[in-house]
Amino acid sequence: MLELDDGTFLTGPYEEVRRQIIDDEKQSGSTGFILTVGVVSNHGNWFTSDSHNKELKVLAQSYDWLLFLTDAGLAQFIERVLLSPAPELMPARTAFLQSYPAKPGANRFTKVRMAADADEALKSYFKSHSAEVESWYNVISPSNTSLDVLRNDLRKLAGANVQEG
Repeated sequence: MLELDDGTFLTGPYEEVRRQIIDDEKQSGSTGFILTVGVVSNHGNWFTSDSHNKELKVLAQSYDWLLFLTDAGLAQFIERVLLSPAPELMPARTAFLQSYPAKPGANRFTKVRMAADADEALKSYFKSHSAEVESWYNVISPSNTSLDVLRNDLRKLAGANVQEG
């Protein structure tokens, strides 16, 4: 159930209401609606995108979208950013290496904190290599959909504040 600006309520099955909010330009820009996206990778306790264990099934129900970073995708990221980076990715490599020095220091490459130059380098890389980066992921949920749908949904929800790319 979602309260609309006029004080009325939008109700119905969650997936249908979510789709209606995203597709209706008037509602998606003014409701403060939040679309949740989770990303998991295989750390030994997950399985493949085709063979879910109970933890992955729970996560799939906990987010509007759940993406699975494949082993091949993770390996390619490590190769591109850490082992053999192009010059434009050196800030990301440097930040990563500075986060794990021999002596304790400040992390500059984590999910919470990222060096500004590393962040810019990665965003630029991801944007210019979007097809390659998208191949790193499998969509767990919603089922039978693609990253193109997610990208379009995010653009709709963001409205005019998002530039194409």
